[in-house]
This record gives sequence, C-alpha cells and structure tokens, in this order.
Amino acid sequence: MFDLTLTFDNGPDPQVTPRVLDILRERRLKVTFFVVGGKLDHPDGPALVRAALADGHRIGNHTLTHTVPLGENPAPDAAEAEIAATDRLLRAIGVETRLFRPFGGGGNLDTRLLKPSVVDHLVAEGYSCVLWNAIPRDWADPEGWVETALEQCAAQPWTLIVLHDLPTGAMDRLETFLDRAAALGARFRQDFPEACVPIRAGRIAAPLTGYVSALP
Repeated sequence: MFDLTLTFDNGPDPQVTPRVLDILRERRLKVTFFVVGGKLDHPDGPALVRAALADGHRIGNHTLTHTVPLGENPAPDAAEAEIAATDRLLRAIGVETRLFRPFGGGGNLDTRLLKPSVVDHLVAEGYSCVLWNAIPRDWADPEGWVETALEQCAAQPWTLIVLHDLPTGAMDRLETFLDRAAALGARFRQDFPEACVPIRAGRIAAPLTGYVSALP
C-alpha cells in the first residue's frame, strides 16, 4: 500500500488534456494541473482550465514561458514576468488558489528552481510552492515511463509524481499506469506531502537552501 498524489505539468494541451480529463473522470480521481501561462493564449486553453476546475481538479502556476529556470534567470523582474503575469491570466479564468511549481530544467531539484527575489514574491503573495519526489521523465520515455513510475512509487510511502499532459505519446499509457498502481494498492489523494511544500501559503515551512540560487 502507498499513497499517490498525481500532478500534471506544462499544459493545457488541446490534443492531450481532454483525454487526461476523461480518464481521471472515469476513475473519479482529483489531481492538480500546473499550467504554463503562455499556453492560455491558445483558444482552447481557458476552456480546458475551466473544465478541470469543474471536475474538482486544482490549478497551479508553472510560469509564463517555461524557458529558463527562475534560479538561472538574471532578470530582476523575473517573478513579475513569469509568476505574476501567469497569476493574472489564471485569475481571469476563475482560478483562486495560489499554487506554484517552479520549472526545474528537466525535473531537477536543485538551485535552478528559485532565487531570493522569487522566494520573496511567493511569500508576499501567499503562494504555496509545490515540488515533487517522483519524476519518471515521461516526456523523454513515453513508452517506458510506467515501469519507472511504479518503481518510484514503491520506494516511498507517499509519492507526489509529475506527469505531463503533452503530445509526446506518454499519456497513451496513463490508464495502464493508474490501473497498475491501483492493483498494487495505491491510495490516490489530492493533497501534497509536507516535505514537498517548502513554502506553504506564504510561509517558509522547510529549509530552502538547496533550491535557491545566488542570483538576486
């Protein structure tokens, strides 16, 4: 038996997100989607976010451009340009929660994630910063990620996994993953392990040393 929290990054995608929503609805599962603000410019983007909200999923902010990890972004206004700009787009759609997931440049949990001015912004604006403890790299291994994911789940009592609703072909195996995880005793839940949320509702809840670069 193990607990499993599902999260999806880098959407919404008009080809993939609707099918992911259908699969989750069929299984009555609730997850969190961390969306890239720039993708809300697509005509289907806002409607997909609203559909996810209507199904009881949570929506988080995953930066506007998803190009340079914030810990490596030298721009002094990086928090405004990447986080606040996306927040305005999400609020216009009806998203009220303030969840943020930094871009790790390939799933890395290190000082590429944040910098001091970004931490200051997250604290001042009352964000929860949601990291992860499992990343099977489904985008890079669309056919084999399920085995990796199940191994990561088996290695710990509560897994917060990152998947991607992107047109890589990986989500063709989402049903297989969910069925196999359930058969192994997964207890699906929507909340996050405390260790994966070092900033919680604007409060620094765990040491950030390993996640913050020396950039201002």
